[in-house]
Amino acid sequence: MKKSNKIIGVLILIISLMWVLHTFSKNFIVDPAFQGFLSKKDELLINESLWAMMIRIHIILAIIALMTGPFGVIKRIRMKSLKFHRWNGRIYVLSIVLNYIPGMYVSFFATGGWLSTIGFIILNTLWIATTIIGYFYIKRKKIISHSQWMVRSFFLSFANMTIYIIVAIAHYAMSLTYGTSYTIAVWLCWILNLLLAELFIRKKVFI
Repeated sequence: MKKSNKIIGVLILIISLMWVLHTFSKNFIVDPAFQGFLSKKDELLINESLWAMMIRIHIILAIIALMTGPFGVIKRIRMKSLKFHRWNGRIYVLSIVLNYIPGMYVSFFATGGWLSTIGFIILNTLWIATTIIGYFYIKRKKIISHSQWMVRSFFLSFANMTIYIIVAIAHYAMSLTYGTSYTIAVWLCWILNLLLAELFIRKKVFI
């Protein structure tokens, strides 16, 4: 493996861990009632308790995907133990498949209105689609295609982090309204992340 690929692999592990810690602490320690997030909603939720339950499930499953994802895509790690890779991959795939329903549910109450909702529906559909396609390719023993689709799936797992970055730039640096910034971020998060995934695939960073 090239030295640059090793460095990228380490960075991916660090970024994943840091974002998992940030997400967990923010949503389950600092603001477990999601008051900060709810204060930015355009409309009041009809069933706030159901929304809170669904978003907690959504966050927990997303955290599992971010914890297992790096161990699946980084070649040096997955080559050490095929058995570990298979079980880690099953957990990763299951976390995303199970996340589809809660992810879709919270999409309908997204900040920014129906434009954000559509963006999130596309994101959720792309996330589960790339994951399932990758899973079916490995069942057919097509390892390269499996790796490529799993890289796409893994980069979509960072969509929430990309949203935070874009919102910070658009809202705080460019002074756009929070709702507008959030809507832009929801669309750009999966577009940019997939473009980055394609770059990594072409450069054969993880493959």
